[in-house]
Amino acid sequence: MKWQGRRQSSNIDDRRGKSGSGMGGGGFNPLLIGPLLKILFSKTGLIIVGIVVVFSVVTGTNPLSLIGGMMGGGGQGFTTETNYTPTAEEDRLAEFCSIVLADTEDVWNQELENYRNPTLVLFTNSVNSACGNASSATGPFYCPADEKLYLDISFFEDMERKLNAPGDFAQAYVIAHEVGHHIQKIMGITDQVHSLRGEVSEKEYNQYSVRLELQADFLAGVWAHYSQESSGWLERGDLEEALNAANAIGDDRLQKQATGRVVPDSFTHGTSAQRMKWFRKGFETGDMSQGDTFNAKDL
Repeated sequence: MKWQGRRQSSNIDDRRGKSGSGMGGGGFNPLLIGPLLKILFSKTGLIIVGIVVVFSVVTGTNPLSLIGGMMGGGGQGFTTETNYTPTAEEDRLAEFCSIVLADTEDVWNQELENYRNPTLVLFTNSVNSACGNASSATGPFYCPADEKLYLDISFFEDMERKLNAPGDFAQAYVIAHEVGHHIQKIMGITDQVHSLRGEVSEKEYNQYSVRLELQADFLAGVWAHYSQESSGWLERGDLEEALNAANAIGDDRLQKQATGRVVPDSFTHGTSAQRMKWFRKGFETGDMSQGDTFNAKDL
């Protein structure tokens, strides 16, 4: 990507060097799925799941966020200053994130009426959000309650080393996917899906969750389509980087790597093939009308 020297967004909340403790909030890190599944399939895990499910029904909290928070650390939510000094590479990545966010602003303000720009919160270790407290282990997430994206840029290193998904456009795909969730919030789609929690079975709710995530992948592809059309900043191999990242975080691939087995009823984000398909569809068509994953018969 030819991103250096481009406009940076003013909607950056840089909280690097500050930490908020507590349980995970609005996202779930695919890198947690291995240890999580090992716990869930143990006898102890059955007891934990029972407790978490009851608590989730009462509070309306996502059980995956609760379990992820248990694994990532707990405590009361607060923010404290640390002696954090960013490296040159971390500052470079922060600049990159700001430029990608700015480009999503340019595209979506052009393509959507009444679009409002989200804020990207950069943090280290842990953060407080309107969706709760989250650790870096939660991974990048969007909080619909405050319309902010949350990202610890160390996740990009995890993508490269643990998921084998390197590249700047792979990183841009992550940001664009979370912006896709912001668009779903604006359109009222997120609230419709979340309102089903507790009204349908867990299996059925997971299916709605998959469709929500695949639509966010599609929207990331639509952004890339118009971004390339207007700026031509993508280079050879960039599209493959994003597709490789989508492939790397498919539910089936992550479960297979973690436990050697695949449990389709537990999918919440979609298979590798589905995630690549919908991102590619958005990129190739740029047609918002083709992104209705909720009525698509063939995901």
